[in-house]
Amino acid sequence: MKVAIVIDNLVKGGKERRLIELLNGFNPDHLLDIKLILLKNKIDYPEVFKLQNVKVVILERRIKKDPRVFTQLYKICKEFKPDIIHSWGSMPSIYALPIAKILHVKFINAMISNAVCERGSKSWVRSKLTFPFSDVIVSNSKAGLVTHNAPMNKSKVIHNGFNFDRTLTIVAEEEIRGKFKIETQYVVGMVGAFHDRKDYVTIIKAAMIVLEKRQDVTFLLVGDGPNLEKVTIMVDHKFRNKIKFLGQQNDVESIINIFHIGVLTTNYKVHKEGVSNSIMEYMAFAKPVIASDGGGTNEIIVDGLTGFIVEPANEQQLADKIIYLIQHPEEAEEMGRSGKQRVLDDFGIEKMVESTLGLYRSILV
Repeated sequence: MKVAIVIDNLVKGGKERRLIELLNGFNPDHLLDIKLILLKNKIDYPEVFKLQNVKVVILERRIKKDPRVFTQLYKICKEFKPDIIHSWGSMPSIYALPIAKILHVKFINAMISNAVCERGSKSWVRSKLTFPFSDVIVSNSKAGLVTHNAPMNKSKVIHNGFNFDRTLTIVAEEEIRGKFKIETQYVVGMVGAFHDRKDYVTIIKAAMIVLEKRQDVTFLLVGDGPNLEKVTIMVDHKFRNKIKFLGQQNDVESIINIFHIGVLTTNYKVHKEGVSNSIMEYMAFAKPVIASDGGGTNEIIVDGLTGFIVEPANEQQLADKIIYLIQHPEEAEEMGRSGKQRVLDDFGIEKMVESTLGLYRSILV
């Protein structure tokens, strides 16, 4: 089976990580011949070049909106003769859909990766242009399908899949603590880009509330982005040794491993999560999770069982839940164990791979 997958790029991000995990999950027995087509030459996952049965093609651009991209993509697909074109993002769907129709190829539209689609937005326009002509529309959350008003008769949810092999090569806790000069008993962390869609303001305010009451907690904020400097200056000088900004890190798994609590706060005004990779990673490492209500977060966290769902932008509620989990370590550990089991049962990489293969096979019947 020949599949052409079209994506903007492979920078570090949720949908990009999800695709890499999927491609890693395929094996020769699946009898797939995959051509991975990137619209931009940005690759933070060089391991993609080592994957079996995957050939990477990077389109050339002279300007940002280069019309030659469509021509190049058409030539690649015409020569490759795919059975399926699988778009992975909204702009890739705009480019790839007409080509699929011209070549009479089945088209899977996987542009939905979050749960926000306001009328008149780019996502709204692109969904209106592509959904009617797509053979299947795929989202990583039910909430994503609902907010994008996808036609349910040809829509499918394939949740993210976590590869537990990632838990086998972590660095020792003592080494990570030494590297980042962590001396406190407890560590609370958040992994996410410093962009408008993540609410670092609330977690920083909550951290300062916690630190006014306890001296035994360090907060680790992992990621990079345009808002990093703006939120860094929010931290009162007396807390700067307890609220650490680690920037972009390659060994995120080893850092998550030393968390006692994983947090994900989302800026509800501009974004709602699909199924967050960060939340799934916290749970896979058996960490209780506290996250903002909304979107697909409610599809992975079971409130009160695997963690807590809190009101968006409510720093006091977030701080209270952090303190509660620290004060109730046995309950926190049980939540972590329940979260890990939930990922094993419902969000493993095997399930994601099998669901995708099943979709490929069914669409060609």
